Formats: sequence, structure tokens, C-alpha cells
Amino acid sequence: MYPPKFDYYRADSVQSALDLIKEHDGKFLAGGHSLIPVMNLRLADPGTLIDIGRIPNIKGIDKHGNAVNIGALTTHTMVAASGELPTAVSEAASMIGDPQVRNRGTLGGNVAHADPASDMPTVLLALRAQFTIAGANGERIVDADDFFVDLFETALQEGELLVRVSVPVEGPHTGSAYAKLHNPASRYAMVGAAATVTINGGKFREVGVAVGGLTPKATRASAVEAALAGQDATAETIAAAAAAVADDLGDEVMGDIHASEAYRRQMAPVFVRRALETAVSRAS
Repeated sequence: MYPPKFDYYRADSVQSALDLIKEHDGKFLAGGHSLIPVMNLRLADPGTLIDIGRIPNIKGIDKHGNAVNIGALTTHTMVAASGELPTAVSEAASMIGDPQVRNRGTLGGNVAHADPASDMPTVLLALRAQFTIAGANGERIVDADDFFVDLFETALQEGELLVRVSVPVEGPHTGSAYAKLHNPASRYAMVGAAATVTINGGKFREVGVAVGGLTPKATRASAVEAALAGQDATAETIAAAAAAVADDLGDEVMGDIHASEAYRRQMAPVFVRRALETAVSRAS
């Protein structure tokens, strides 16, 4: 398949990218592993592509205070190899696609596309990440709970560019993990679960849990978090809390030829439990 015809411009700075998108009303192109496939399938026809792939100052990972900042152009390979990020982030990045996809695909492009079967939105939601967005009026910061809006929809407005994602530093007695039931061909998540926990005195002190792959957008598992708060960090507590994810899924669980709605619902607590158990073992 070939994409529809398009005009092409290359931006050399964030401001240049914002100017070009305002003038030409197209789409930003980073690694291309989210946008190009849907163009090839004729599901998108932006008319103009603004290549941001060579903007130098929005790529890389750096620690700043209690946060680790990930530039939007940072590739999945770089994220997977980083020793500064919470384990769940690097773990999820290592599970994305194949080496070619991980070497070209970018974190910013991945989350801006907001594919419901993607891994990163689930992890970033569990970690309560923050997204820095540049626009005509400067930069604004959006919390993960507000960033993922709906199926393929985020808080990004027309003419805005995601420049950075920030996640908390993983401190002492804190562990995180990501577990997924993946499609064996595409490696997309049919069910994905991310968890971050802080254990003190054998009890859950801070908990973040999210699920993806089975709902139109990454979903916070608030019922699971509430069931764990202040409780003993035991296998029994985890299993009971993981079952509460059924209360978080609502009536929008998706099904397809690879896995039915009923099967995904059955697998959700299984993978929530696995993510929690691994996160607890790492916190210990």
C-alpha cells in the first residue's frame, strides 16, 4: 500500500515546527511508526507532513530533581536501555514491536497517537506522568489522567506539539512493573497492566495501577488502588484487589478476532495481579 500524496517540510526547532503546522495545517511526523501505517491504509490523509525528527533538544532522558524527563523524540530503544527510569517504563518499551520499530518509533509519537493497544499510555497513567505541550501561547503541563481522552484522542489541541514526558524518580521501597497479554504477530497489547507500589512496614503506602489494550483508552484501576491502600502486602491482598479491576472496566471493553470481550475481561485481573506481584517483589 502507498500513502496518499502529501507535501513535506522539515522543522529544525520546536518554534519552527509550530510555525509550519500553523501555516500548512498538516500532521507532525516523528518516527513514523504510528502515522505512516494508517496513511498507507488510507485511514489518514493529512496533506502535509511536518518532520520533527531532527529537532535536537527534545530527544534524550535526563533526571531533574524528583522527576525523570523523557524527550518526545526519544526512541523506544533508548527508553528500554535507560537505567534512570522506573522499571515499568523501560520494561514496557522493551516489549514494543520488534527491534526495527523500537529503533525508529518514539515515545512522543506513540502516546500522541493514543492507540488503545499501545503499551506506554497504560504505564504512564499508572505512574501519574506529566506531559509538557508546546503551542502558540507557550508551554502547558497536562497530567496523565487528563491527557488520554478517548480512542485515538488526547488532550493535544490543533497546532500543539508534545515535547516532553516526565515521570517520578523511583525511590526506595518502590517498585513498578508492566505485564501484558500480547498479540503474537504484532506484539500489541490485548490486555496490559501496569503497577507502581511503595511498601513501608509491610503495607502498601502508595499505589498506582492502570490497564490498557481492552478499553478505548488507558484506564486507571481506581478500585484496585483503593483495595490496596494501607493493606498488608500479601499475595492474598493482591489477588483480592486485582479482582476489583472488573469495577474499573465499565461497559466499553473491546473484542476482536484475536480476543473476545469476555476473554479480555477474564484476563484483566490475571495481568493486574502479575504486575502487582512483580512490583511488590521489586519494592522489597
